[in-house]
Amino acid sequence: MNHALGVISLDALEYGRDWFLLLWRNLIGAILLYGALLAHMLLALWVIYQRRSFRLRAVEWAQLLLGLCIPVLLIGHALNTRLAYQLFGQDDSYHLELAIFFILKPELIYQQMLLVLVVWGHGCIGLHQWLRLKPSYRRVQWLAYAVALLLPGAALAGTWVAGRDIINLASQSDWLDQQRLQDNQINNDQLEYLSSLENGFLGLAALALLAVVLLRPLRRMLRRRRGLVRVTYPDGAQINVLRGTTILEASRIHQISHASVCGGRGRCSTCRVRVVQGLETLPPLSVEEARILERIGADRSVRLACQTRPDRDCSVVPLLNQGTNVRSIGVESPELVGQERQIIVVFVDLREFTTLSEQKLPYDVVFILNNYFAAMGSAITMSGGYVDKFIGDGVMALFGLKSGPQEASRAALKSAYLMAGELTKLNQTFEHDLPKPLRLGIGIHCGPAIVGTMGYGETSSLTAVGDTVNTASRLEGVTKSLDVQLVFSEVVAEMADLPTDLLETKEIELRGRQNRMLTYIVPDASNLKILSWIK
Repeated sequence: MNHALGVISLDALEYGRDWFLLLWRNLIGAILLYGALLAHMLLALWVIYQRRSFRLRAVEWAQLLLGLCIPVLLIGHALNTRLAYQLFGQDDSYHLELAIFFILKPELIYQQMLLVLVVWGHGCIGLHQWLRLKPSYRRVQWLAYAVALLLPGAALAGTWVAGRDIINLASQSDWLDQQRLQDNQINNDQLEYLSSLENGFLGLAALALLAVVLLRPLRRMLRRRRGLVRVTYPDGAQINVLRGTTILEASRIHQISHASVCGGRGRCSTCRVRVVQGLETLPPLSVEEARILERIGADRSVRLACQTRPDRDCSVVPLLNQGTNVRSIGVESPELVGQERQIIVVFVDLREFTTLSEQKLPYDVVFILNNYFAAMGSAITMSGGYVDKFIGDGVMALFGLKSGPQEASRAALKSAYLMAGELTKLNQTFEHDLPKPLRLGIGIHCGPAIVGTMGYGETSSLTAVGDTVNTASRLEGVTKSLDVQLVFSEVVAEMADLPTDLLETKEIELRGRQNRMLTYIVPDASNLKILSWIK
């Protein structure tokens, strides 16, 4: 960030450096900065050693390779600034450093600019991979992208502009000599010493990486002595892997599709599996795995594939599709696993629209339907509901995903009132385009249903299944025979605490139910405005 001040002037650049040194050029700052750098390098080597498979996504390869490039590009700069200051008292001012880069050793400026891009790119990938699962980050993601692009651009521009200024200053006969003397630039012997240290550090880093690479087959050989375990998948595929291999690594090694949004770091639950055989032989849950599974309300048969290392044969079923991504999973929630819960289901259907569509051009039908869907969808979402799906000329909506039964029941009835109002507006809009006004029927029921993300590939979405859904659909069908706009069940009225003495009741028979159901009949849903909580 301080490099960007070079766009303003060299003095501004040096002013920013003073604040930078205040933060890092002290004992605590040095321990934090170089300790974090060393820990980062050691953790990277450990990750390389631990991995059973290098079947990585492109972004994971980019992060890994950029990280390995950092020590090679950084070590020389660190030695010739911080260590030269510490050992020989060189004042590594921007005036001196830029003179070295642009005049004495101009080839180094390109390495320095590459270092900025590599470090920044590596850091941005890591932060994005971590933060992208957090809802708050998604709201400011566009701002983060802007900063990620503009800040390194400003830094490089500041460096280049300041370098041009240095070249102009160096055109004065004795400026460069005076600057080198003023900043106590190191001599050739000291420079050679630092150069030897640089070669030593690079050699040590190369040996560490080589050791990790050579230890991997040794580790594999030792683990093979412990035997293999068999992992069975739903399609009957059976794979043998070394003990200590995670289920996710097993899938990747054998190229079996397996979702993993966070890349197997234990930060999300998208790699989860249901263990259908061998659950009792699996290692116990770690604290982090238990926390994630508890957060999504998973039962004890569900495990995170990236955290589970089978010691015995097991059979698993991945619970999310390979195509799952951050957008499709939304916020990690119990709905992703599948849960039975009390919800309110609303079904809406246009009356006699099939006959109407036969009298209109396809374009007109699509135009009218899109306006109808927009109006109904708006009424549902404004009431706090979730539009599950559009079915032909019908709509299915869910209430109670994020609220209690009473609030959800009232919200569902409010949506019926709003939909009736929206229908009136549509009929006014299309008054001269339709042979007769549009009519709709609404059925509402409350009860237990299985809620979860269902479907295939990109078509997967949150939905509900069960008898409650079927009953709501049949109540909507009853509106046709009764020629009314709204029919809702007694349980909805009870949950909403309605003053039922003002409503018409009727016991009806529904297909698939043994007993008759008490329902409430509303010829015109706009009459619900009599309810005090509908505004």
